[in-house]
Amino acid sequence: MLDNLNWWEIVALLLLALLIFGDRLPNVISDGLRMVRNLRNMARNATGDLSRELGTDIQLEDLHPKAFIRKHLLSEEDEAAIRKPLQGVYDNLRADITGVHDELKDVAKAVDLRSDTGRPATATGDAPAPAPRRSYDDAT
Repeated sequence: MLDNLNWWEIVALLLLALLIFGDRLPNVISDGLRMVRNLRNMARNATGDLSRELGTDIQLEDLHPKAFIRKHLLSEEDEAAIRKPLQGVYDNLRADITGVHDELKDVAKAVDLRSDTGRPATATGDAPAPAPRRSYDDAT
């Protein structure tokens, strides 16, 4: 949640909280932590009640519709039958991508070998290598 905040933004938020709540800030923080703890307990109790009512061991992650259908409505044979056509397409695509990756590695090795021999490292070998870029300081 706070991954994209810089340290000065966090300090600014803390100062703003101190200005708004003043000396009540420790009480506000403890109340907020108590509320989060109560919400977690409520969620844990709700999943326990739901598990008892359904007669199965259910986790909070299992309530996602895709996971619920996969776990409770489809048998393993049904899931395999659904995956089988897509698995072939995936395997073919993976093989093609691996082939392209290997060809790119071969081209990179060929370019490296050319540059090691002192010849210009170009794709065709006929055109001269491009001139190095000049910076603004070189022009003055």
